[in-house]
Amino acid sequence: MKILWVKAGGLYPPNVGGRIRSYHILKALARRHSITLFTFYAATTDDLHSALEHEFNRVVLMPLAIPAGRTFREIPKYVEYLFSSLPYTVSKFCQPKVTQRVLQVVAEDKPDIIVCDFVFAAHSIPWDIPIPKILFTHNVEAAIWKHHYKLARNPFWKMLSWREYQAMDRFERDCINRADHVLTVSDRDRNIFSRMIDPSRITVIPTGVDVEYFRPSNNQEEPNTIVFSGAMDWMPNEDAIVYFTKAILPRIRQHIPGASLCVVGRDPSRGLLKLGTGERGIEITGRVDDIRPFVHRAAVYVVPLRIGGGTRLKIFEAMAMGKAVVSTTIGAEGLPVRSGQDILIADDPEDFANTTIKLLKDPVRRAEIGRTARELVDRSYSWDAVVQPFEAALKRLAGEKRESKGA
Repeated sequence: MKILWVKAGGLYPPNVGGRIRSYHILKALARRHSITLFTFYAATTDDLHSALEHEFNRVVLMPLAIPAGRTFREIPKYVEYLFSSLPYTVSKFCQPKVTQRVLQVVAEDKPDIIVCDFVFAAHSIPWDIPIPKILFTHNVEAAIWKHHYKLARNPFWKMLSWREYQAMDRFERDCINRADHVLTVSDRDRNIFSRMIDPSRITVIPTGVDVEYFRPSNNQEEPNTIVFSGAMDWMPNEDAIVYFTKAILPRIRQHIPGASLCVVGRDPSRGLLKLGTGERGIEITGRVDDIRPFVHRAAVYVVPLRIGGGTRLKIFEAMAMGKAVVSTTIGAEGLPVRSGQDILIADDPEDFANTTIKLLKDPVRRAEIGRTARELVDRSYSWDAVVQPFEAALKRLAGEKRESKGA
C-alpha cells in the first residue's frame, strides 16, 4: 500500500508526544508499506529532518519562515489572522505554497491513501480528490482551547484563546466531516467526535511506548524527589506545573520539607525559568538530550494536568521505567490504567498532595506500583502492538475504495 503522510510541525526529533506517536507508527508501517512523508514546519538553524530520508521511501521537507511561539515577533501574526475564519495555529503552517506542493506530490506518487496527521495540516489536504483520506487526531483541539480560555487571567490572552477556540471548533468539525475515516487516541476523544459523525467512521488507536528504550534502572532513586516531564511550550504542561508549585507542592512540604521538584522538558517560559531560579528545591532543566536519567531519579512521577485531550505518552514512559505515578483524572485520560494498582489518581490539591506524601514515605508501595505498571505496558502497549489497529483501518479504507471503483 502506498501511503502519503502529511504532517504540520515536523516529525524529527521525536521528542514530544505527537511526534513520538507518529514517528513510531510510521516506522512500523514502513516495514510493510511504501511511505511518503510530507512535513512542513518552522525553519531552524539546527534542522535534523534529513535524518528521516533513510527511514521512508520518500521524504518531502518544507521548512517555513514562522516566528517562534510565545514571542513578541508572533503578535503581529496573531493580529494579521484575527479576522480570518481559520485558527491561527492552522493558518501559520498551511500556507498556499504548501497546498500546491502537496498536490504536486499526490500527482507524482499516486498514493492509495492519505493520512492527515493532526488537524493542523488539514487545510493543506486536497479533500475533494478521489483518494481515501484519514484524519489522525491526537487531541480534541477545540476542547483544549476552550480550557485555555476558561483558565486565562490575562485579558489579551483570554481574548486570543476565545477567538482560537471558536475558530478551531468550526474548523475541526469541518475536517471531521470531510475525512473518510477518523483516528483518535482515546475513547473520550472518540465520544466527542461521535457527536459530529457516525461512530463507525472512527477508530481508537491505543497509546504505545518503546519498552526497550524506556526500562527500569538499577540506579538508586533520590529520596523525596518529584519529577514531571513534557514539552514545556505546550500550554497544558506549563499550567500543570504552575498549579502544582502553587497549590500542591507547599502542602507536600508541610510534611516533607526537603521535597524537591524537577521539571524536564524543552522551551520553558521565562516565568517557569524564574520559578526555577527563585525558589529552593525546584529545578527547570529546559531541553535535555535524554529524559531517562531524570525520571530514574524520581521517587514519584507526577502528572498534575488540568487541561485534557489526547493521551499522555509521558505516563507510559514513566510506567515503562517502573515509576510510581500520581496523576489527575484528566492527566491519565485515555489510558488503560487502574488507580491503586499501576497508577494513583488524585484530583483536588489536598488529595494529590496526600497521595504523593504517602508514596514518598513508602518505598515498598512505590516499588510495587512501579513493577505492576511496567508489566502492563510490556505486555500490551509496545509500538508493534499499537500499530496493528492503525494498519487495519488503513487497509479497510483502501479496500473499500477499491471495491467501490470496481462496482
